[in-house]
Amino acid sequence: MKYNLGLIGYPIKHSLSPWIHEQFFRRTNIEGTYSIFEIDSHRSFSEAIKQLKSKNLHGFNVTVPYKEKILDYLDELDGQAEQIGAVNTVLCKNGKWIGYNTDGTGYVRSLLTKFPSLEKNNNLKILLLGAGGASKGIYYALIHKGFRNVSIANRSTEKAQNLLDNQTIGNVLTLNEAEKTLSEFDIIIQTTSVGMKPHEEKKIISLTNVNENVIVSDIVYQPLMTAFLQEAKSLHRSIHFGHTMLLYQAQYAFEIWTNTRPEMEKLDEQLQIILEG
Repeated sequence: MKYNLGLIGYPIKHSLSPWIHEQFFRRTNIEGTYSIFEIDSHRSFSEAIKQLKSKNLHGFNVTVPYKEKILDYLDELDGQAEQIGAVNTVLCKNGKWIGYNTDGTGYVRSLLTKFPSLEKNNNLKILLLGAGGASKGIYYALIHKGFRNVSIANRSTEKAQNLLDNQTIGNVLTLNEAEKTLSEFDIIIQTTSVGMKPHEEKKIISLTNVNENVIVSDIVYQPLMTAFLQEAKSLHRSIHFGHTMLLYQAQYAFEIWTNTRPEMEKLDEQLQIILEG
């Protein structure tokens, strides 16, 4: 069987997804293609989707600005995608389009691959910086994995409050409050676009008050070494790069489509070389 896969979004001409899935095809000895279907924001989305259905895809990824817009065109939703309210992966099976969100699970996979000992300690205090779509996905994936002590810091505490569920021990904080209490947390995860090119010098908060055993993570991967991670490194703290989330959310999507999990050995290093030019 030859898989026909792809990606929709705008703009996506420079997406790394085709390269990543090409590696997966090679590593699993599965035949397939992964194509880009750029849908200009001025074009009729309904018309573009109608054309997409005629291509007989086995599945496709969805990126900005269509992760929520695609919901109206799906037949079913996976539980996590329903909780998050956004889809980044669609499985086309038996004439139905089924929506998933692999971002959060991909992030948690990447974190636990780098720091496997974390899985044995569900009592770790985790801080998410930001309360947008990425934070939402990561939050639900952490809860699903058994981590309960998750706090959320955001400019708007109301948005963060809407994210917390009843089973969570953590708190909602302003960014200022978070900055003052950083020493309480074992893992700090930056989930916003702050520090992304072309604003590489920006940081969401200062890390001065972190404890010495903290893990500092940033989902931004352009640049790979954000100002946020640079500060953590200068303090000799453990850091976790954003490009690994990109890889592991793609791995989970590939698994949904093909029922095969690609091995990831050295793939993060190869992607790092590409990102660093």
